Amino acid sequence: MECENQSLLTDLILLGIPYPQGFHVPLFLFFLIIYLLTIVGNILVLLTVASEPQLHKPMYWFLCHLSILDIAMSTVIVPKVIAGFVEGGKVISFGSCKTQLFFYHFLGSTECFLYTVMAYDRFLAICRPLHYNADMNHRACLCLSFGAWFCGCVHSVLETTLTFSLPYGTKNQVNYIFCDIPAMLKLACGDTKFNEMFTFVDVGLVAMICIFLILMSYMYIVSTILRIHSTEGRRRAFSTCAAHIIVVMTCYVPLAFNYMRPGAQDLLSKVVAIFYSTLTPLLNPVIYTLRNKEMKDAMLKLRVKKPQ
Repeated sequence: MECENQSLLTDLILLGIPYPQGFHVPLFLFFLIIYLLTIVGNILVLLTVASEPQLHKPMYWFLCHLSILDIAMSTVIVPKVIAGFVEGGKVISFGSCKTQLFFYHFLGSTECFLYTVMAYDRFLAICRPLHYNADMNHRACLCLSFGAWFCGCVHSVLETTLTFSLPYGTKNQVNYIFCDIPAMLKLACGDTKFNEMFTFVDVGLVAMICIFLILMSYMYIVSTILRIHSTEGRRRAFSTCAAHIIVVMTCYVPLAFNYMRPGAQDLLSKVVAIFYSTLTPLLNPVIYTLRNKEMKDAMLKLRVKKPQ
């Protein structure tokens, strides 16, 4: 591949996932419904927390940030997936591809950091209840939440800059559902070994640090819960943590499957990518609503208020 032809590469084609002929309409409708439900579900979470004073707590402050991230993540990925089922919709400009890759990694890594912050919040609430209000004050909430956004931005700037500093030739077919680093490295005509190693180490390090801190938090949380004498107290403590644990698992398991296999771009990888980029933003508000009595009660109040 001749790298001097890089200037010719203005448009890319997202190949997406293969599907049987004639299924483009059902798939178009499926992803459109998923996208609309994701937006509505997460906006409902934001409205519920904003309208209910009893939910103006650190836990729900971080949940609102998660909903904003889910709305943004879904908007970055799903509309282009939907467009792929329309004639000519698979084409994406080189500049738009850069933008999509940047925001995907920015939002994705920010979400990982936010999960860690949410685990720390649960640790303080259960293990240090008497000091909770002092430790998790307004300033601490702001610093922790915006620190997650800042770290996610730094991570994405590094990854995006390294990926697009490579020379690209005239090959323009991206064998993936969106512009991600492994798929883009396959189009580069330079040596990509350093980029592959850097991505593996960087993504792996972020994931390992976050998972380690989450596990440490829950080790202390579980040991504290087991010392609670009241059965009802233990049940409530476990219930407040269960939603967070489920959400973390739905995020990290598919991510680990894809990113811990450098260079793998098979059909299974694409299906897994659809899960964590399309379905996870929909599942998050559902999980937190179904597993949280305060949220369910507040949503019922919101529904009752509307007709008045």
